[in-house]
Amino acid sequence: MTQEEFLEQNVFTGLTKIEGSNGDSYFSEEDFAEVLKQSEHFGIAIYDIKTMLDGEEHKTINHDMFRKKATDVNWYSREFSHLKREQEGMQYAATYKVSKKLLAR
Repeated sequence: MTQEEFLEQNVFTGLTKIEGSNGDSYFSEEDFAEVLKQSEHFGIAIYDIKTMLDGEEHKTINHDMFRKKATDVNWYSREFSHLKREQEGMQYAATYKVSKKLLAR
C-alpha cells in the first residue's frame, strides 16, 4: 500500500478535499481537525501545516520551527489552534509521513 492510499482509506475518508493550486489537498477547519485526530490515532508524522485563504496560499509552519519531532502531537495541535485564532475561514493542508510499519499492514 502506498502512503497516498493509506491516507485516503484511513485518514481522509468521508472528508471534503479542496485542491490547491500547488496540488495539495486542503480541508476546512472542521475536516482538518479530523485529519489531525486520525493522524494522532495512527501515529502519522506531520511535517508542516499549510494554510490557504480565498484560494491563495497564506502561511506555512514546519515542525522544525518549534524544534519538535514531526510525530509530536503537541506541536501540530497547538499550532493548529493558533492558526484558527489568527485568521478565520482558512483551509488547511499538511505534509504527512506514514511509517513503513503502517503501510505493511
